[in-house]
Amino acid sequence: MNDLITGIGLVLAIEGTLYAVAPGGAKSMMRSALETPDGVLRGAGLVALAIGVLVVWFVRG
Repeated sequence: MNDLITGIGLVLAIEGTLYAVAPGGAKSMMRSALETPDGVLRGAGLVALAIGVLVVWFVRG
């Protein structure tokens, strides 16, 4: 459970850094995401999910 909470904290820290450092870039990225077809976003999400699982597997393995 500690690992899950740590992971959520890291995600929030990274997201917060993006919005604090480059709010204009974050808005632009959101606009771009709204214009991207669902299939492309789904595919990118699955790739990110797979990479994340592999990273955790190798580190914790």
